[in-house]
Amino acid sequence: MKIEKSGYGAGTRDFAGHPNVVRLTVGETTSMLAAKMASETLTVLEANLDDLNPQVFGYVMDRLLEEGAWDAFGVPVQMKKNRPGMLLTVLCKPEDSDKLTQLLFTETSTLGVRRRDEVRQTLARRWENVTTEWGEVRIKIASMNGTVTNYAPEYEDCRRIATEHGVPLKMVMQEASRQYLGKGDKH
Repeated sequence: MKIEKSGYGAGTRDFAGHPNVVRLTVGETTSMLAAKMASETLTVLEANLDDLNPQVFGYVMDRLLEEGAWDAFGVPVQMKKNRPGMLLTVLCKPEDSDKLTQLLFTETSTLGVRRRDEVRQTLARRWENVTTEWGEVRIKIASMNGTVTNYAPEYEDCRRIATEHGVPLKMVMQEASRQYLGKGDKH
């Protein structure tokens, strides 16, 4: 542990059988110091939708991603007067939030958009290419302290290959993972 501060104190009462003293040590364990991750500020936009045509919802999700949202998702919610609805959540760069809020107002039935800035921690990420029998696939690799913690074949690459070659998507994804694992020096 890396000690940042320590202190001692004694109370004014006397207890039978043990002293009335305390010691406090403040610090971080070395593993916690090594595991520090990158952090970034992101904006979260949310809107409750209870009267939007479901076909429009899918269109709005696509538009949000095309306009720069990092992610967009919907969660079914039960709203006032027992109406079923959706909670639409958008994650984006703070500088894109005004543009995406405007899109929510113009493309959905919402009358209000909640906005908050949050800090998220992220793992180090990198991309590697692997070659499958059908073509190249990018693999996203996440690591912490230099150790790979997660990896995943890029969905769009696998989807394109599956469509072009008429093979099941899961087969392409499995093959890409096997090729990555076969490199042997990453995990």
